Amino acid sequence: MSRSESEIEASSAPLIEHLIELRRRLIWAILGFFGMFLICFFFAKQIFNVLVVPYQIASSWAGLDPASVELIYTAPQEYFFTQVKVAAFGGFFLAFPLIAIQVYKFVAPGLYRDEREAFLPFLVATPLLFLLGALLVYYFFTPMVMWFFLSMQQPGEGTDAAILLLPRVSEYLSLIMTLIVSFGLVFQLPVICSLLVRTGMVTADSLAGKRKWAIVLSFIVAAVLTPPDPLSQIGLAIPAILLYEVSIIVARIIEKKRAERLAQTEASAD
Repeated sequence: MSRSESEIEASSAPLIEHLIELRRRLIWAILGFFGMFLICFFFAKQIFNVLVVPYQIASSWAGLDPASVELIYTAPQEYFFTQVKVAAFGGFFLAFPLIAIQVYKFVAPGLYRDEREAFLPFLVATPLLFLLGALLVYYFFTPMVMWFFLSMQQPGEGTDAAILLLPRVSEYLSLIMTLIVSFGLVFQLPVICSLLVRTGMVTADSLAGKRKWAIVLSFIVAAVLTPPDPLSQIGLAIPAILLYEVSIIVARIIEKKRAERLAQTEASAD
């Protein structure tokens, strides 16, 4: 066997090992998601009833009876596929810790010890921040949006026609899922900025210098991710701007700690 052939085989062996390890982690992640999907599909009606609570809260804000809230479906298969979407959404949410652990186990062997220690806090912060955004949507933002839409109803007094809101189950689920995912992603802004600062790609001063662009981009992203009404767009843009300010503060803290460690290292070297 020639030298070039042996070098090719030596370089391909680690690649095969990485692919085998990747397959193992993917299998565990898929099995975890599929297991959570089945559990959520079994309780899909109960989960959907929980998601309807913000609509009931909005009804009470609008002076309506929360017990009289009605949602409809106009196609025989619509509610079934709505339950499938609920199960997929809930399954991914519940399986995310397992998926994140599999990702960490795949990349951890290639990291130094200090890099692994730096990576773990972000692994914990990501689902917590997503949950925080989801709770904000559930208890405040979705009720506010639904209250805005309910206020447009026309009761039909006198000669006026009655114009009432009867949302379809699929459309309501699409609305609340879009809001939860949008807020969950926006709440990852401190995590993303912190990672960029740790890698040295950006600094706290550069983030602060781009504040005006961040404000404009926040409204553009809000317009893309949320339903086409000004209330939703402003409601997402404002938290995004506040989180950008939090990211600048976190970046300054990271840089301060980095400078302190560097000073300690230089002092010990002397």
